[in-house]
Amino acid sequence: MAPGSVDHGSLLAELQAVRRAGLLRLRDRELPALDAAAAATVAARTREAAIEALLRRAVDRLDAGTLRTAAAYTLGLAQGTRDWPASSRRSRAAEMYRVSEERFRKHHEVMVLGQVAEQIEALTVDGRVGAPDAGDWEGVTHRRVDVLAGDRAVHLTLHVHPVDLLRDVDVVVCPANTYFALPEPYKSSVSASLRRAAAVRGVTGDLIDDPLHDELRKWAARHGTSGRPVLPGTVAATGAGAMTEAGVRRIYHAAVAVPRAGTNDYDVLPADITRATSRALTLLAEEHDRHTPPLRTVCFPLLGSGRGGLPYRVSAAAVWSAVEAELARGAPWDVHFVVRTPEAARVVERTTAGTRPVRDPSATGRSA
Repeated sequence: MAPGSVDHGSLLAELQAVRRAGLLRLRDRELPALDAAAAATVAARTREAAIEALLRRAVDRLDAGTLRTAAAYTLGLAQGTRDWPASSRRSRAAEMYRVSEERFRKHHEVMVLGQVAEQIEALTVDGRVGAPDAGDWEGVTHRRVDVLAGDRAVHLTLHVHPVDLLRDVDVVVCPANTYFALPEPYKSSVSASLRRAAAVRGVTGDLIDDPLHDELRKWAARHGTSGRPVLPGTVAATGAGAMTEAGVRRIYHAAVAVPRAGTNDYDVLPADITRATSRALTLLAEEHDRHTPPLRTVCFPLLGSGRGGLPYRVSAAAVWSAVEAELARGAPWDVHFVVRTPEAARVVERTTAGTRPVRDPSATGRSA
């Protein structure tokens, strides 16, 4: 089976087999679809290790929270569950959705494993994340990547850590829905993490100020959009609240997610991500001289790759197309990307470098 040609139904059936057998009993199982996907996406010493690495990367791509946690328990990927029997893993996964084991088996389990299968299919399209030309990102928290923007040599900084650990970045771009309604701060999305990091709390942890939420409401009132959606691609600027102590000065909220009526899901189009990225860079130029020192650094997450469901490669390409066009025209911005996993960093590196990486021998050994 060629990379990129794995069949969804075959993957789903084999994931069910893995769920029943557990990770410790893969050796004697025939899993041709998973074998093909693993061969196309990871490098490992043994077949079993390759399949486990593939499953972990697929689960890591799921929306953080109930879905990802339930998938980890179902497949025995959660810490300490490798040797659990299938019934115990199903019981714990059912608890995540607060349903009975039987209801989870009939409904949620199929959905969870189907989502894992979709991520495996996306991984086979993204290519060999363990290939030598993709770079070794295991254990790396940030790195400078030299690329070409048009005919101009530029460098990007890639961060592999939670967005709230960013330091000394003037502007952080935050994905938002078209209502500019922030998720609750206890959620695990980029926007929830930024809301939580920006909040001002007292010495006992009590919330004193929720600046991102409050400033977005004022922005909506000022622009006459309270209670109704803005056009996808709109960007609203707010302060950074408590994140100013870490050197972050502005948050640009990029409306890229369109809520799907009657569901908790969103629709995200790559064209809207490109439009929002371009608008964020335009806004950066407008605000550049209004601050002392002037704004210069801007950091993008992979917009739309969380709840929006876009594969990393699609999001990275949509963001990079706008960034590259701006840098190629001579824009002076210091551009950063922040991602959650080494696999996402590899995708960003491949997307931005393309086939023309800049190699400057005189820069060897210099820090970013």
